[in-house]
Amino acid sequence: MASHQQPKPRVSPQTQAEAERMAKATQRPGQTKEQTKLIAQGIQKGIDEYKKQQKVHARAADKAKKQRLRAERIAPTEEVSTPEPQASAAPSSSWLPWALLIASWLGFAGYGWLQHAA
Repeated sequence: MASHQQPKPRVSPQTQAEAERMAKATQRPGQTKEQTKLIAQGIQKGIDEYKKQQKVHARAADKAKKQRLRAERIAPTEEVSTPEPQASAAPSSSWLPWALLIASWLGFAGYGWLQHAA
């Protein structure tokens, strides 16, 4: 049985050059050319992994964008058919948090006044 191996993906010359430049920039005194080459290969591998991750993120973002656009295209037809009784209820309930805030500050001021007066 012959197994088909996927060929190694070719690395772009720009990636190779960038990896070599980074490896030479971090080269230590007494480091051999072979060690520098191995470091460059490691950097190159890291760059390739980063590019793969970015492609995955870009595909996921595109997919999410398409789903959002599809949902927006469907949503306007649903908005027309559904009544909005909740829209009138929202402004009338917005006074409650403000009333509680004012009551709490009055309570703090009254407590402070009582402590100071005693």
